[in-house]
Amino acid sequence: MTDSTKTNGHGPAPSPEELRAQVEETRRELGETVEALAARADVKAQGRRKAAEFKSKAQRAAKTTRGSPSVPVAAAGAALVALVLFVRRSRRARHGRRRRR
Repeated sequence: MTDSTKTNGHGPAPSPEELRAQVEETRRELGETVEALAARADVKAQGRRKAAEFKSKAQRAAKTTRGSPSVPVAAAGAALVALVLFVRRSRRARHGRRRRR
């Protein structure tokens, strides 16, 4: 009954080494999935990323419009307004979920 040539209906039974390799691959994939979900749930990190993006855009705009001081100021102001709106929306969404529970 413990014949290693038995089949499970899908071909020969996998060896212990093949099973270990499958388990390790599944663990790796699960770890990647958990990391991706954790990153999506981290609102603070998302806010920091958005702030860095806006800052970078503002700096690029400032470099391209060095002759006119009002344009970089306006770009920085727009980036700040966008950041504030993003943070407010994130907080409202988070607080709204807590109230519903």
